[in-house]
Amino acid sequence: MLGESDVCATIAVNDMDAAKKFYGETLGLELTKEGKGGNFYKSGSGGIFVYESSFAGTNKATYAAWEVSDVDSTAAALKEKGVIFEHYEDMPGVTLEGDVHVMGSMKAVWFKDPSGNILNIVNGMG
Repeated sequence: MLGESDVCATIAVNDMDAAKKFYGETLGLELTKEGKGGNFYKSGSGGIFVYESSFAGTNKATYAAWEVSDVDSTAAALKEKGVIFEHYEDMPGVTLEGDVHVMGSMKAVWFKDPSGNILNIVNGMG
């Protein structure tokens, strides 16, 4: 039923100005729609809808993940822009190499947006 439809991550934030700077400038997403209800940022063939809510940052799990071919260089570029990475040292079978979590051939980093929402970069999701 929905397999042919595009999907979009929907992320609550507590400061739209900070979110606009983070998602647009820091992450380099293109703001394609801006409105009273929120902002849509294009990413690949999908995107992220960011809206203001008092519940922002309350989820303890990953909100959105980007699949990239080179986690190390993407993480280094984000770090240069001030992104601080999370370290999950209690994950079974995972080795932490600097900021990068290594799980065999899979690599991943996690970081938070200004509202505390957890985001992820990974080299393989499927």
